[in-house]
Amino acid sequence: QVQLIESGGGSVQAGGSLRLSCAASGTTYTMGWFRQAPGKEREFVATIRWGTPNILYGDFVKARFTISGDKAKNTVSLQMNSLKPEDTAVYYCAADKERSALSYLRRPEPYDYWGQGTQVTVSS
Repeated sequence: QVQLIESGGGSVQAGGSLRLSCAASGTTYTMGWFRQAPGKEREFVATIRWGTPNILYGDFVKARFTISGDKAKNTVSLQMNSLKPEDTAVYYCAADKERSALSYLRRPEPYDYWGQGTQVTVSS
C-alpha cells in the first residue's frame, strides 16, 4: 500500500500563490492533483505520468498552475499562481500504480492511492 503525504496549502488573498507538495511511499506510474469544494464533485487539476513524461491540466487552470515532479523520489508539486476565490477547495494528491491511458487520467477512477487532502482558501 502506497501512502501519499501532502504538504503546503493554507490561506492566501486573491492573486497570491501557494505551493503544494506530495510524497509517495512507493513506486507510482502517475501522480496528480484533484480538488473538491463544498457541495461540488471532485475536480481534476493536473497530473504527470512518468516516463515520457506526459502532463495534463484541468481546463480551468489556464496556465496559472504548474505541476512538476521527481520520479526517482516519487514526489510531485503543484505551484499555484494568480489564485482566485473559486480555487478554494480541499486539494488531494492522487497516484496510479499502473500505466493508465492518458485520456483516462482526468478522471479519479484510475487513481489507486489518495492523500488526506490539504485545504486551500483564497479570500477576495
